[in-house]
Amino acid sequence: VWAQMIGTWTMMEAANQDQYAAPWGTNQNAMGDSPAEFKGDFRNGALDFGWDKLSDDSKMRKRAIELNNGRAAQMGILGLMVHEKLGNVDNLLPPHF
Repeated sequence: VWAQMIGTWTMMEAANQDQYAAPWGTNQNAMGDSPAEFKGDFRNGALDFGWDKLSDDSKMRKRAIELNNGRAAQMGILGLMVHEKLGNVDNLLPPHF
């Protein structure tokens, strides 16, 4: 369980890094400076969905909501891992899972 948790934290930290300026050199497409607006911004210019039209306050609010959703998902997975080790995960999930 500890190895899974450490591996998950490592992958989450890697996903939060600016992939163009990452220390392991993922800038293989010679784009130079990062086009990212913030760390974790993986938009490539092809899909917008109206993000550029939002105000700065709306962008910060949506980023905070997304961050909190990610934290809730991490805690849910951690809870399932703990209950799997305790042996009572069958009591938590419906029987069709």
